[in-house]
Amino acid sequence: MTINLIDFFLDTVWVEQGLSPNTLSAYGSDLHIFEKDLANKALVDVTESDITAFLAKRFRAGISNRSSARIVSSLRRFYGYLLREGLVSVDPTALIELPHVGHLLPISLTEEDVEQLLAAPEITHHLGLRDRTMLEMLYATGLRVSELVGLTVSQVSFRQGVVRITGKGNKERLVPVGEEAMSWLEKYMLSARLVLLAARQSDDLFLTSRGSGMTRQAFWHIIKRYAKKAGITKELSPHTLRHAFATHLLNHGADLRVVQLLLGHADLSTTQIYTHIASARLKDLHAKFHPRG
Repeated sequence: MTINLIDFFLDTVWVEQGLSPNTLSAYGSDLHIFEKDLANKALVDVTESDITAFLAKRFRAGISNRSSARIVSSLRRFYGYLLREGLVSVDPTALIELPHVGHLLPISLTEEDVEQLLAAPEITHHLGLRDRTMLEMLYATGLRVSELVGLTVSQVSFRQGVVRITGKGNKERLVPVGEEAMSWLEKYMLSARLVLLAARQSDDLFLTSRGSGMTRQAFWHIIKRYAKKAGITKELSPHTLRHAFATHLLNHGADLRVVQLLLGHADLSTTQIYTHIASARLKDLHAKFHPRG
C-alpha cells in the first residue's frame, strides 16, 4: 500500500502541477529512502518523532543541511497531500523546521572564460559545429540544460529570432536568441544537422552522432571536455553557462525583472542570488581600477 501511495502522490503532483521529471525523481528518491528507514511502519502512521529521528540519523551520517532541507520539503509536500486526501488526520511535518541553508552562490565564468569555452570546438567537423552551436545557444539564451537539449525545430522562429520554451510548471516563455547565436544555428541547420540526420526524420533540434536527440548527460560530458580543452579549472555545474548568462546581463546593466523573465523564474527571489555575484564583480573591478580602491 505504501509504495502505491508514493507512486500515486507522484502521479498526482505531476498531472496537477506539471513538475519536471528531475523534481519528481528527487521527491520519489527522498520518500523511498524515508520509507525504507521506517522498516515495517506504514507511512500513514508516521509521527513527528519518526521524522526527527530519521533526520538525526541522516545528520550523524554526514548529510548536508541542503540535502536534509530537500528531504523535509519532500515530506511536507507528501504529507500535505495525504492530509488533503483524508488519508492522515495530522500532518507529522507541521512542526518540523527546515535546516538552515545559507545562500550558495553559483560559480560563474568570466566573459573571457566564456569566449575560450565557445572557441574550443573544432567547427570544421560536423560534431564540433553542433557543439559550438549548443554552447552559443546556451550562453545567448540562459536556458536550462534540459530545455536546451529538449529543443525541437518547431520551437525556433528564425524570422523573429526567438525560441519558444515550456519550462517548469508548463509555463511558456519566448526567449530571444541574438544575432550571433542565431547565425551559428543557421549554419548548423544547413550542414551539420543534415549530416547527423542522415535522411532520417526527426524534430529534435540537436542530434547525437547516431541521429537521436541529445541528452543532458551527453551534453554535460561535452561541456566538461571543452572546459578542459579551454583551460578552465573552475568546478563547472550543468547550469554554469546559465549562471554566466544572468551574471553578465546584470553586470552590463540589465534589469533584474528582465533577467527573471528570461530565466523563467517564477519568483524574483530566485533571481536575486545573481545580484550577489554581480555586486562581488563590481567590488573586484573597483578595487582593481579605482586609484583609491
